[in-house]
Amino acid sequence: GERVYVVGGVVRDLLLGRPVLDLDLVVEGKAIPLARQIAKARNWKTRSHPHFGTAKLLADELTIDFATARSENYAYPGALPTVQWENIEDDLFRRDFTINAMAASLIPESFGDVLDPHGGQQDLEKGLIRVLHPGSFSDDPTRILRALRYEQRFNFRLDEDTERLMQRDMGIMNNITGERLWHELELILGEERPEKVLCRAYNLGVLQHLCPAAQGDAWLRDKLARCRSNDDHTLHTPAVYLCLLIYRLSGEEIQECISRLKIPGWAKQAIQHTVKLRDSVSHMSTPKLRPSQIYRDVERYSPEAIQAVAMASDSAVIQERLELYLDVLRYVKSPLNGEDLQGMGIEQGRRIGQMLRTIHDARLDGEVVNRQEEEQLVRRLLAKDTLFQYKMGLEESNY
Repeated sequence: GERVYVVGGVVRDLLLGRPVLDLDLVVEGKAIPLARQIAKARNWKTRSHPHFGTAKLLADELTIDFATARSENYAYPGALPTVQWENIEDDLFRRDFTINAMAASLIPESFGDVLDPHGGQQDLEKGLIRVLHPGSFSDDPTRILRALRYEQRFNFRLDEDTERLMQRDMGIMNNITGERLWHELELILGEERPEKVLCRAYNLGVLQHLCPAAQGDAWLRDKLARCRSNDDHTLHTPAVYLCLLIYRLSGEEIQECISRLKIPGWAKQAIQHTVKLRDSVSHMSTPKLRPSQIYRDVERYSPEAIQAVAMASDSAVIQERLELYLDVLRYVKSPLNGEDLQGMGIEQGRRIGQMLRTIHDARLDGEVVNRQEEEQLVRRLLAKDTLFQYKMGLEESNY
């Protein structure tokens, strides 16, 4: 009995022929009870936020967001909005861009009809990113970053008036909390080609409001593009992008960026590891460095930081050695464990850890290649220990 519409990016992507992975639905009525009723019928999970009139259905491979149709008012530029329940037309008017302000009816008698009060389909055809009204960016300055994200994702261009409004309201970004700015930067880093967004943002002066010293230039474009040629799916690629974005900054500039954006723990660690490795990696060009030395020098750093430094380094030798660690050395393991060593006669304690490290180093350097050779190495080391202890005993006896 409720009037329900598919809205926003779902309609946009369907019209563009792009895949749709999640659904956003607006209900002219009571979204939360409807979502709960569907969840109960389909045995799905649901989470609701009564204050905002929203609910999220979690199906097997699908997320469905339900929202009560609403309008939004902003007490001051950059403030979070206050919400009032309204109809679908009011809900579409609160959206960021015309291409996101369309809805498709799920009502049986008008199923599939598109509501497009702001010319979104026409802007899709022209390849334009256009705001709905002159106060859009001042209401929510994070829309500036979203505009650039959509522009570069779809290979569109900013409408002339929209770009002028962006330039006018760019300074209001300073009123936005670091958490909200970080969220938008994280979304940019998650784009298929984030360097396009970052370079565009830099040229327009937007990036400087996120991290003043960061540069969106040819160097960054090249490094981020090269990241995608690496097929190591164990790496969190957005973290590598972030590390390259800050790579050329000083320690003070990086700290300013971390503080400004309230960067969360995982990202802060990746940045800090990148800086420490960047500032200490020069010795990696030392001739005849053994694989075990490479491993011990970089094992304490995150793989994302190591990848970023490898990408950014001007030294082919350093690049090669860091890639060796990422591609090979970090996966080298010994089949022997502490229990095995105790079974061979080594007492539990520090000596176990020392022996395991010696075995691992021998594996890394190719001195042993299987379990049998590792056990032979252990026996030789134990024999040396016994001989050493015997000699010490003789010296103490003579003394």
